[in-house]
Amino acid sequence: MDDFLPLSALQHLAYCPRQFALIHIEQIWAENFFTAEGRVLHKNVDSGQVETRGDIHIARSLRLVSKELELSGIADVVEFHRVKNPDQKGIALPDHPGRWQPFPVEYKRGRSKREDWDRIQLCAQALCLEEMLGIPIEAGALFYGKTHRRELVSIDEKLRADTRSLAKQMHAIWAAAHTPPLDFGPKCKNCSLNGICLPDHSSASAYLEKMLDQ
Repeated sequence: MDDFLPLSALQHLAYCPRQFALIHIEQIWAENFFTAEGRVLHKNVDSGQVETRGDIHIARSLRLVSKELELSGIADVVEFHRVKNPDQKGIALPDHPGRWQPFPVEYKRGRSKREDWDRIQLCAQALCLEEMLGIPIEAGALFYGKTHRRELVSIDEKLRADTRSLAKQMHAIWAAAHTPPLDFGPKCKNCSLNGICLPDHSSASAYLEKMLDQ
């Protein structure tokens, strides 16, 4: 699994291929208010504890892996909903009678977005769970810290295809070890790397090295 890439990097790639390369290839990271707020939000769900609330069993910080996508990572929360419909598929859980349907929940700061950046990361988690547990997953949810609301996400065929396509693209960029050029746009304003990702420098690490030599 040495060739596996972090599942969370899919969201970086979906947001901006250059951001993905700067963080994961050039190993550059700059924390701003938005990433700090997101880190605090994730700290609250990264305890690894499990609990059961009625017909929902909750697992936190669940490790995920997909040989198909060559990705690995950790799901913030996976809820297992007790199956009540006899026609619905489910899995067995140790010490929990009945059958259960996995339902991934990804925690994000901010608000729901028109773009599929966050939905793609959630879909990748669902694909990992399907491969690991051998059961189809039709839906998951995104929880946004700014609004304290859940967004139900359908794991449909289009989202699955987009996620698989991005995973292939991510491995190709990683193998090429090349940082894509800047594609400036409105999203650059809130990017954690906007002070490093400069329009006149294709490689941020080369720019920083040049500055240190002066």
